[in-house]
Amino acid sequence: MTLTRRQLVALLDEHGLRSSRALGQNFVVDPNTVRRMARLAEVGPGDRVVEIGAGLGALTLALCETGAEVTSVEIDRRLVPVLRGIVEPAGARVVEGDALRLDWDAVLGDPDPASGDAHNWVLVANLPYNVATPLVADLLDGVPAVRRMLILVQREVGERLAAGPGDPAYGAVSVKVAYWATARIVGRVGPNVFLPRPKVESAIVRIERRPIPAVDPALVAPAELFELVRAGFGQRRKMLRRALAGLLEPAAFSAAGIDPSARAEDLDVAAWGRLAAGRR
Repeated sequence: MTLTRRQLVALLDEHGLRSSRALGQNFVVDPNTVRRMARLAEVGPGDRVVEIGAGLGALTLALCETGAEVTSVEIDRRLVPVLRGIVEPAGARVVEGDALRLDWDAVLGDPDPASGDAHNWVLVANLPYNVATPLVADLLDGVPAVRRMLILVQREVGERLAAGPGDPAYGAVSVKVAYWATARIVGRVGPNVFLPRPKVESAIVRIERRPIPAVDPALVAPAELFELVRAGFGQRRKMLRRALAGLLEPAAFSAAGIDPSARAEDLDVAAWGRLAAGRR
């Protein structure tokens, strides 16, 4: 059983708690929404799930209902004792910490000694708007054990994560996601399911890590690729030959088969990879 709005409000009142604006807390108080997320995550017995920003455990309980093994991370030390009392009896493990600074190897466990492979984990989370983008980027860059994500984020953030070339929301983070994974919006969520109620709509985004990156790291290192991408989108109104002046020789465009008068939002991740390879 997960938490209703009335139960969550009662818990906050009982313990003298309020949501923290500094931490971007908006608790999901609708059982249908958290169960929908658990269903869209496609997790069940035998799956390992890590949740970030567990709050008071509404989504945690819905994930526990699936039979998955759930580890919940919460930064707010005021909430952690209450959270433990709610979700540990349901089988969840609670870790207090900042997801942007966690030792993920310690939280998720060492690679399997028999195979040398990292355990497969699924991230399912209602992410605060102020950490969603850097957190997703950091996990894709440095935590390969997380193979899939199902995240509830501000709609604008979700659109950026899932955008493709030509989309208004397409930017450097879109290329970063596309390098490591595929992403798509799988649901929309109105503000009425949150406490406090935000002024914006939210989106549920599914991100699945690719078996190998979209651009061969042997051809161009990720750091070199993303440096070029950031430079291009940093001056996105300019043609690439101007935005990337000083980083690329003019011949690199023809070698990559890219029109130098194109703009950053015109290139998919493969095109960025060809362009970055021309820096060598």
